[in-house]
Amino acid sequence: MNSPAIAPQTISLEPDDARCLAELCGVHDGHLRQIESRLQVQIHNRGNRFQLQGEADRISACATLLQHLYGEISQGGSLSPEVLHLHLQQSGMEALQDGNIERTVIKTRRGIIKPRGDNQARYMQAITGHDINFGIGPAGTGKTWLAVACAVQALETEDVERIILVRPAVEAGEKLGFLPGDMAQKVDPYLRPLYDALYEMLGFDKVAKLIERNVIEIAPLAFMRGRTLNNAFIILDESQNTTREQMKMFLTRIGYGSTAVITGDITQIDLPGGTEPGLRHAMQVLEKVPGISFTIFQSKDVVRHPLVQRIVEAYERSDSKQDKRQ
Repeated sequence: MNSPAIAPQTISLEPDDARCLAELCGVHDGHLRQIESRLQVQIHNRGNRFQLQGEADRISACATLLQHLYGEISQGGSLSPEVLHLHLQQSGMEALQDGNIERTVIKTRRGIIKPRGDNQARYMQAITGHDINFGIGPAGTGKTWLAVACAVQALETEDVERIILVRPAVEAGEKLGFLPGDMAQKVDPYLRPLYDALYEMLGFDKVAKLIERNVIEIAPLAFMRGRTLNNAFIILDESQNTTREQMKMFLTRIGYGSTAVITGDITQIDLPGGTEPGLRHAMQVLEKVPGISFTIFQSKDVVRHPLVQRIVEAYERSDSKQDKRQ
């Protein structure tokens, strides 16, 4: 049940700085209108004094958000509609209301990476505290991005000696035919999301040098058989396209001093019909095994364009109706 409306609440943002206030409000108060629309509140301001009106819990969340954003801007940060959208994700609503917006951050050569919402924060904590971690959920929830960020941090702090990127080479409903080149070039198209994350965090030249020195290794899942991976950070992406046998094979490759993150979306399986996905089977078999963590993301955790969240939710509703009919 929604909380009752309360009398308008007024907050003052300090220091009273015209540049910071302009950055917070946006062009023609566009940022304030964005906050109003998402949190369903009304915002009126004169200078650094902001009057908030709406339901009690939403006013509390809005006040916390404005103070947090203004603090970041005052320290030299900037605000864009895209950045504001991430702060307004519904997954972070409860955290905002609790005043728990601050998160553990990862520092890379190219910038700072912060988790968005409780699930992402729990995911990052799980990765630092467990040797094997599963991140399961729809596209756009940050599963792969945060896994790569944790891998980069582990490499730069010398907690691991190398990063190994693994992905099953299963085509997403398309017949790509023969792919020319050596093995790395054949696998490259399947690992592009992992490459993109590495480039953004380390820079193109640095990643190229690390690959040349074999500090970053790219390998198809089939090539993991028979290996023992010590002192490495291993990411298995798109794991919903592994078979039961492949998943078991991969998980038993983990050696001493290593961390493994397995990401996947069980709603986007490209395996041939009748093949049981290894990810779904692992969720059932390993759920209560000590030392293994599972983080389940929902559509509300999507941190891409707002339409992505709505698309995911629409497909979930459609799938639910189809399951009921069957």
